[in-house]
Amino acid sequence: MTNTGMFFRMLFSAVFRRRSRAMMAVVASLVGAATLFCLAMICIAVPQQMNEEMRAYGANLIVTPTESTGDKAGIDESMVQHTTEMVKAKGSAKYATYRYENVRVNASPYVMAGVDAAQVKNLNHHWVVDGKWPSSGKVLVGRDIADAIGLKVGSAITIGYRASDNASSTGTSASSNEGAGSANDETSSSSSQNSSNDMQGMDMSGDMAGMDMSGSSSSDQSPSSQTSNGQSGQSPSDQPTQDGRVSSDIMDTSGTEFRVAGIVDTGGSEDSIIYATNADVNKLTGVTRGVDVIEYSAGTSDLAGLVSSINEMTSMHVKAQQVTKITASDTRIITMLQTLFWVVSLVVLVLTLVGVGTTISSIVSQRRNEIGLRKALGASSRAIGIEFYVESVFYGLIGGLIGTAIGYGLASWLCVAVFERSIGFNWWLALISVVFSALVAVVASIPPVHRATRIDPAVVLREE
Repeated sequence: MTNTGMFFRMLFSAVFRRRSRAMMAVVASLVGAATLFCLAMICIAVPQQMNEEMRAYGANLIVTPTESTGDKAGIDESMVQHTTEMVKAKGSAKYATYRYENVRVNASPYVMAGVDAAQVKNLNHHWVVDGKWPSSGKVLVGRDIADAIGLKVGSAITIGYRASDNASSTGTSASSNEGAGSANDETSSSSSQNSSNDMQGMDMSGDMAGMDMSGSSSSDQSPSSQTSNGQSGQSPSDQPTQDGRVSSDIMDTSGTEFRVAGIVDTGGSEDSIIYATNADVNKLTGVTRGVDVIEYSAGTSDLAGLVSSINEMTSMHVKAQQVTKITASDTRIITMLQTLFWVVSLVVLVLTLVGVGTTISSIVSQRRNEIGLRKALGASSRAIGIEFYVESVFYGLIGGLIGTAIGYGLASWLCVAVFERSIGFNWWLALISVVFSALVAVVASIPPVHRATRIDPAVVLREE
């Protein structure tokens, strides 16, 4: 029999003769490997899972028009697509667009947002909606508005578009207001000249003065009516109204009737907004324009870099900024979990070292006489040390293989139970886990093996 064959025969004989001790060493390595592999799998999967969970609580990136474009035209569809492609190039992304308009309900001012209901629903999973999302002819009302007006799901609500309030939001309204203002100035100038001519006619004839004064009164009434009834110079009854677009009279309660499809309750600013489809907002205002805000839930680890990339492209005429409360919360939670992982891993590593080291030390104590006899017969300390180290590696490999399998099962169960998502098996991490278990077993056996190689055969044989 060769020396190698004799070596492994002695090794397996020592293991099987002390099966209980060997089992304890394997169990110690198994527990350590299972716990560490489970924690490592979760630590790798949790940041991604947490990022997705936090993204369900709203956008982490907002894109708005730059000051050079203002809010008149908004962000057109082509720019929305281009910006979305840039965001998706850095990772997965969900988005929703919003167009804001000032409206009046029961003569009170409110904000209406034109949205795509599917986009907003997919982006904001945390919204609590009582009823349904907006559809054609139906709106989603914020909880604050519903409580103030006394609305319920299915209630009717009359919404009027305030063209004068939205002059800064639409270029068409601004242009028409400027034109109306010029017409009023010209009419006022003409009426002043007529009044002067009428006063001169009073000295020539009383009858003529009466006719002129009557004409002057009639002429003066027209511009004042135009000024008081609106910039278009028409009375409220004569002013064109279509689909809720009404005059600037603050007490006007006319408009388009909608049904309340649902009531949204988030505890935030969303509770003070009325949401309608983009088609209904276009119909209500009579103006089709771009959106005011694009909200993204971007799944990229370099969100700051993405913001810089968008802002550096001045030709896009949009600016991006992070939603601090979302990104900060995400980073803080992931940092806390990773810190917890390292603390628990350190504790498990120490316990594994103690367990394996204690077991190997017990084995060395039981084989003390055998070691002394072998050294008396000429065995070197190096040969004895190698035998114990190989035995420790054997315990570590067996424990590491079984522990890695158990650890993957635990990690899969935790991810399904907590995050409702499955995780794949990481072969590289499994290989590292097995090798690390063997290395830990060797490190743990260094002190007892060192004592074994220092046994004096004369003392051991004298005790016999």
